[in-house]
Amino acid sequence: MIEKTIAGLKIGDAQPVRIMGVINLSRESFYKGSVVQADSILDAALRMIDEGADLIDVGARSTWPQARRISKEEERLHLIPAIKHLSDIRVPISVDTMFSDIADEALDAGADIINDVSGFTADTAMADVAEKYSCPVILMASNKLPGDPAGMDAVMDSLGRIISHAEGKGVDPDNIIIDPAIGRWTAQKLPMYDYETIDNLKRLRVFEKPILAAISRKSFIGDVLNKPASERLYGSLAATAIAVRNGAHIIRTHDVAPTVDAVKVAQAARARIPAVRSDDFEAELLYIKDQDDSERAMRSIGVTGSGSHVMKNKTVLYNILLRNVTTTEALIIKQEMLARGGDAALPRGAVSHEVDKVNLIIIGTRLQIERLIKKIKHQVRNLPLIADMLAELIYKKDDTIFRYSR
Repeated sequence: MIEKTIAGLKIGDAQPVRIMGVINLSRESFYKGSVVQADSILDAALRMIDEGADLIDVGARSTWPQARRISKEEERLHLIPAIKHLSDIRVPISVDTMFSDIADEALDAGADIINDVSGFTADTAMADVAEKYSCPVILMASNKLPGDPAGMDAVMDSLGRIISHAEGKGVDPDNIIIDPAIGRWTAQKLPMYDYETIDNLKRLRVFEKPILAAISRKSFIGDVLNKPASERLYGSLAATAIAVRNGAHIIRTHDVAPTVDAVKVAQAARARIPAVRSDDFEAELLYIKDQDDSERAMRSIGVTGSGSHVMKNKTVLYNILLRNVTTTEALIIKQEMLARGGDAALPRGAVSHEVDKVNLIIIGTRLQIERLIKKIKHQVRNLPLIADMLAELIYKKDDTIFRYSR
């Protein structure tokens, strides 16, 4: 199970989903209604806490691609006084910055957490600051630019690399929160990639870190609704509920009160993770729907690279329904699947040829299905056509454009 204590706050599977309220000091923000004036910072934070915020995130630099770029000094002038104003509030404060010297100063001024949207890629000294203060860090999926991974596979690869780098630099593994970079951080990142990420958020569980989802009023919502940021609250709540349903532990939001309600309902509909503990032993049912995630899980327990690569295609079970197949073809498919360690479910009348055509369910791992395709592709009757259909089906399962473009 995922269960951590971050800046004194328990976060994880057995805890309520935590709400992170946003104190936005950047006039360049994509959502102008979120900007907090310097003389209202404390009031804004206290209001969010009263509404149910468990953490407060403070940032002074907009990462919106169309925003005016500000200097590091301008960011510091807005950010550090704000952190000092909030140093006595009763919830953890995260500082949203990509610069190690600003993070260092903010932590010294009272911040508790570093929120680095570059995942330590913009400033290599950021990991040293995190190690110096032994503080929690929020690391967002990033490669060359903040948030640039497009698609869930790219997010997984990026976070795997970022986590490994941070831990290698001395950051406590229990102090890391991961952020899958939802939002149009670059022009190349289309809305379908954000919907894919939200739909597949559970895949992040393989890293065994708390998952933060920053969804509030972002452009992928506006793309569907054709509405500006000021009119995306309801869309944000819908996306938030889905993210919570799919495993988010922290929701970052501009709108604390309505988000709290949406999160409570969504979490009530989220099943508990099956896990059993006894003394030093623990058993957990892993959520793995992707072969590469299986490889990551195996690597995390010390399986060799070659071993995990060989075994990954044996781990995810497919159930494929084929309709209107001749009885002879169905029996051949069943025989071939049995020969490969899989199976196929047929109606009673198929064995005795009482019916001409049947529906069947093929049951097997990806490796077994791929071997079936290779075997029947050059056989008689409609088996080559069925092989092509099965190959297309597997391709579509992994095709982001097919699954999420609208």
